[in-house]
Amino acid sequence: MPNDKKFAVLIDADNISDKYIKVILDEVSNDGTATYKRIYGDWTKPAFAQWKKVLLEHSITPMQQYGYTIGKNATDSAMIIDAMDILYSGNVDGFCLVSSDSDFTRLASRLRESGMDVVGMGEQKTPKAFISACNKFKYLDILSGQATLNHNDGKNPAKKSVKNSKSLKNSKQERQEAEKLTEREDIAAEKAVEEQMTSLNTIRKAIATIVEENSDEDEWVFIGDIGNRLTKRYPDFDVRNYGFNKLTPFIKSLDLFEIRAVASGSSNNKLVYVKEKSEVK
Repeated sequence: MPNDKKFAVLIDADNISDKYIKVILDEVSNDGTATYKRIYGDWTKPAFAQWKKVLLEHSITPMQQYGYTIGKNATDSAMIIDAMDILYSGNVDGFCLVSSDSDFTRLASRLRESGMDVVGMGEQKTPKAFISACNKFKYLDILSGQATLNHNDGKNPAKKSVKNSKSLKNSKQERQEAEKLTEREDIAAEKAVEEQMTSLNTIRKAIATIVEENSDEDEWVFIGDIGNRLTKRYPDFDVRNYGFNKLTPFIKSLDLFEIRAVASGSSNNKLVYVKEKSEVK
């Protein structure tokens, strides 16, 4: 069973915010148990002071790594060396590498070559090379909902005088201009994300291909097989990236496939099968 797997969770504090810790550990628990929980950084820096409470609450071991020279990231090297030591210890079944840094691409590839299950986690700015080197990749900013919480709700001043109507008019105009600027920034950000993350159109075509290539005589395919094959082809595939919590409603939303639920023996569980709509062919 997947939940029996033992994972080494290695976090690059230089590239990951403490606000993601709960999301990271929750996601790891979906795949297995976090046997190692280590985070790497130069803990003498005042900027890392906010981590103390988080590390104590979640029993994460901070690994001290001084920056020997300016402009060089010694944290990466320490994390890579520890990962290889853990690999050769034979105590884990997989690794969770948490960083938005492409420097861990070769490490992810090397761990996979040794038969490890490699789960990557980072923000949407993570380079594609690192994402592709992992078995699965999770976008932390999407999972935490930060993408929708970054916009500050405008607060109207409560103590404005009526005689300052001109100032109010100017403030309203400024807010409108700020809203337009924010909208343009949002569009640019969404475009950048679409270019980085596997697009919905790519996933749609991949599902159609999987259904066509793997259907039975009646042209039905088990939905679990579709999910497994999508993850193997696109490590960053996750229905939550597209606003859904489960695979079945996501596939229904594409409006290209028929869905059939079949009772599984005497249990209340149902097996879900997918078939391409006849009118699409």
